[in-house]
Amino acid sequence: MTSSSSNILDQSVQFLKSVGPKRALSFNKIGINTIRDILFYFPSKYLDRTNLTNSAQVYEHLMNGYDGELTVIGKVIDKETRRYGNRQILTVKFRDQAGFFGCTWFQGIKYFEKRFKEGDIYSISAKPTLSRYGEVQFTHPDYDMITNDESQVFYNTGKIIPVYSVKKELKQTNIGDLSLRKIISDTVGKYANYLTETLPEELKAKYSLSGLNTAIRTMHSPENNEKLKEAKKRFKFEEFFYIEMLVAMKKHNYITQQKGNSLRINTDLVPAFLKTLPFQLTAGQLKVLSEIRRDMEANKPMNRLLQGDVGSGKTIVALISMLIAVDNGYQAVLMAPTEILADQHAKNISAMLAKLATVYTKRQINISLLLGGQKKSVKAKNLEDIEMQEADIVIGTHALFESNVVFKNLGLVIIDEQHRFGVIQRAKLQSKGNTPDVIVMTATPIPRTLSMTVYGDLDVSIINEMPKNRIPIKTYLRGESKLPEIYKFIIDKRRDGYQSFIVYPLVEESEKIELKAAETYYKDLSETYFAELNVGLLHGKMNWQEKEAVMLKFAAKEYDVLISTTVIEVGIDIPDANIILINDAHRFGLSQLHQLRGRVGRGKEQAYCILVTKDELAAKSSYARINLEYLSPVLLEKYKSSIRLQAMVKYLSGFDLSEIDLKLRGPGDIFGVKQSGFPELKYGDLVNDTPILTEAKREAFNIIENDPHLTNDRNKIVRNNLINHYSQNLSYAKIA
Repeated sequence: MTSSSSNILDQSVQFLKSVGPKRALSFNKIGINTIRDILFYFPSKYLDRTNLTNSAQVYEHLMNGYDGELTVIGKVIDKETRRYGNRQILTVKFRDQAGFFGCTWFQGIKYFEKRFKEGDIYSISAKPTLSRYGEVQFTHPDYDMITNDESQVFYNTGKIIPVYSVKKELKQTNIGDLSLRKIISDTVGKYANYLTETLPEELKAKYSLSGLNTAIRTMHSPENNEKLKEAKKRFKFEEFFYIEMLVAMKKHNYITQQKGNSLRINTDLVPAFLKTLPFQLTAGQLKVLSEIRRDMEANKPMNRLLQGDVGSGKTIVALISMLIAVDNGYQAVLMAPTEILADQHAKNISAMLAKLATVYTKRQINISLLLGGQKKSVKAKNLEDIEMQEADIVIGTHALFESNVVFKNLGLVIIDEQHRFGVIQRAKLQSKGNTPDVIVMTATPIPRTLSMTVYGDLDVSIINEMPKNRIPIKTYLRGESKLPEIYKFIIDKRRDGYQSFIVYPLVEESEKIELKAAETYYKDLSETYFAELNVGLLHGKMNWQEKEAVMLKFAAKEYDVLISTTVIEVGIDIPDANIILINDAHRFGLSQLHQLRGRVGRGKEQAYCILVTKDELAAKSSYARINLEYLSPVLLEKYKSSIRLQAMVKYLSGFDLSEIDLKLRGPGDIFGVKQSGFPELKYGDLVNDTPILTEAKREAFNIIENDPHLTNDRNKIVRNNLINHYSQNLSYAKIA
């Protein structure tokens, strides 16, 4: 980019025609400060007005249920203004070769009365309706006057019309849709040529991508739909390409700039532990352990994502990995998102190591649990053990980030449910060791497109099978009217030794409201349907010791039914809890429902997940059987709850559900994308643009592999664009 062109494009919008200082302030409020910003303020949608129709055809469309926009051309033959109370309505009557149609206005009556004169010919574009007299009519339409003037510019007819989002800040300075289109059109015509290309020529040629100037002009004024598609592809590719450049740089920096620790199985510690297990590891677990072991033995630091469905055995894999680190004289840390889960990890791992101690007497493996809510004396002792390496394995929550947590020799970091932690938080924990190996785990499988972008710097391991003795959970969807029958089912199953969870959603983000709701349900059910059963209560306002006490009683079968809010969502392991009833299931997201379902089915009996909803349509519909690719965005939005619940009934696999969740919610709200340090997508769609993403990733990784510092002249464009437009994101490329 030349400095002169850059200076011109970086000038304030106030210097543009029809803007000025006052309107510039309105643009500034919506993030448009420079001429460059205007060029990249693309339409939110397009109206295709290249095909004209007539009044008779409009009528036929309406009779067939058409609900879109149409364009007709007609001559003004009459107009009339009527008063209805305090309100005036202007009706202008038109005639074309096929019949008559009308247009009505409720605002700006005086202006439109003068504008439309008998005998003038106009094109009219809007969504048509039928009046109570059965006549075709358009309300507040867009229009162009048709004249014989060859210099006339049609803003609303005969082409694809860009529609921009006109924010309220712009409207306050009298900028409407048409005036904004004119401002942008003038700007593109005058300044688009000052833009400097941001993609290498060889990539544009290889993938038939439009040049930047051409793409900008097309986005604002497309000749046809094919050209518009080409322009959109160019911006999608560019966006994906530069995100993948950040990913590739991040991975390269971590592997090459930092020396790892070579950790091998040195003694019979790990083989001895494997002999204590009362089960055989699955083929999936063995495959993943082989990948982890290979990484740990290498001199390069491990940076691996471990995906496995709920109950697939990730914790055993994590513990074996930690024992390898301990076997080499290092400490290992396991971080969990909640205190109750960290506490459970500590208890389960301690129990397994106690068995190990009976067959392996060469040394004792010590565990420390570090939680924010611990007593000062307990916490102080744990901190001392960690610093003196009296603790080999450390388990904790966010408390591990604190500056007073000092490891003597940290060799392995394992982060459970990693999407709950931001990239900066993860980096803080890694910094407590000298380039420790890292495993991030998730029981919420990540769609392929997200693993290529946000998590693209991680090597991926997948446990894709469940333990052989695991019986698939049966999932049912019921309306609230069926609750008495469901309660009877819970009571009947109690005779077979079944325990049950009953989950209620957090209606509002308030602990007081959550507590009141949970206590109300607990009291009502304890005194009515479950009067003969022992009922426990668990909710978010309890501290972790209170939660632990309740869970221990439930595990000891002192409770038949546990009424809970979503604090049981992650990691609770009660083998005899084989029924989970989820109330108001339509309030939950797919990943949360899947996590909740994973609380049951961990024993040898058939387990049941019963989803109860007020959404009777969801309980009866079959939308999950419709291929999501063929559902329009409108239908997806309308039936989102139904699709989500039906998908839970249809699919047990978290991997299947994650793809559906991505289509329903988009990437912005799931898997911690907003914490990732990468720019938000403006043009690309992770659901529908996978082929473009795959191409962009391949090219970006090839460039970094062959020219990691972008010193080659052919990559000068890429280097300059990263510096000019991605400087803030480049800092994240140094964080694993």
